[in-house]
Amino acid sequence: MALYALLDFDTLKKYNISIKDFCKTTKGLKAKIIQYRDKNSSLEEKTKRIKEIRKYWKKTLIINDTLELLPFADGLHIGQEDLENLCKKHNLSPFEIIEKIKNGKWEIKNNKFYFTQQKNNKNKIIGLSTHNKEEILKANQLPLSYIGLGAYRPTTTKNTSNILGEKIIELIKYSYHPVAIIGGVKIYDKIPAKFKVVGSDICKLMYIQLKKKRIFKKK
Repeated sequence: MALYALLDFDTLKKYNISIKDFCKTTKGLKAKIIQYRDKNSSLEEKTKRIKEIRKYWKKTLIINDTLELLPFADGLHIGQEDLENLCKKHNLSPFEIIEKIKNGKWEIKNNKFYFTQQKNNKNKIIGLSTHNKEEILKANQLPLSYIGLGAYRPTTTKNTSNILGEKIIELIKYSYHPVAIIGGVKIYDKIPAKFKVVGSDICKLMYIQLKKKRIFKKK
């Protein structure tokens, strides 16, 4: 079960952790992927931060939701509601939306995302959040790279009313795609899935370590 690190910018601010230190810690934990999530910053601020992440992180980098940042990332993670909104906006099916994003049939003009018929970019990794059996079965029909499944536990970074707990182990079996467990996952959790997505727990660990260093320096 590989570690998939969630760099949630609001959580980094909460614990006063730099992007550089977060990337360094995830390397030490042997993470395979970092996902950059930032729900409150401007596109300009997000662009600066994803470029900074790229300085310190050379492995797979996924962007959460913000399509305009795809040129700087290896892929995109998207939620159910965001996929639905994209379908409405572009009058395309979920299959068509994901196929076009995954296969590079898009371009960025004036900081805006457009679909095109011609392939302009290299293939991207695409992940979709799922929360129950029905969503997993629908995801099986889509050309995804993986699904996120959760929430495993309650989490402070997102409103989660649907906590799956140990039910998640049974639900994994329904997916044709690799599964990344999301929501309240801890670094040392062992779940029979391809990835575990850990964010807050990494920050908590770093905060404790930094606190110990400060105490040690004072002595």
